[in-house]
Amino acid sequence: MHVLFESRTPEAAQLRESSIDRLHFSMRRLTWLVPRARVLLSDVNGPRGGVDKRCQLEIRTSTAGTLVITSVARDWRCALDTSLARATQALLRIWRRSQRRDRPRLRHFQPGH
Repeated sequence: MHVLFESRTPEAAQLRESSIDRLHFSMRRLTWLVPRARVLLSDVNGPRGGVDKRCQLEIRTSTAGTLVITSVARDWRCALDTSLARATQALLRIWRRSQRRDRPRLRHFQPGH
């Protein structure tokens, strides 16, 4: 999986390696479904503080196109964890739907009809 990391704030840029590691860890079982991912960390209202740290994940899947997941939290680590949890759930939903679609339907035998 190829990961792009973007951030304009120096504090978030320090989290580059740990963010990429956390992304790889959370997607470890789904890497065959995700060839590319992009992590964008930004501070919504600058140094004023508050719940304004945003993490945006763009995940390109091989079957379902691009997923964009955004979360806002008090710090970047929480925002990243929330985005990764939501991304994992969405990818599992996509995979389960494709499994149901690929499986042939079984017809129930009803005697006498």
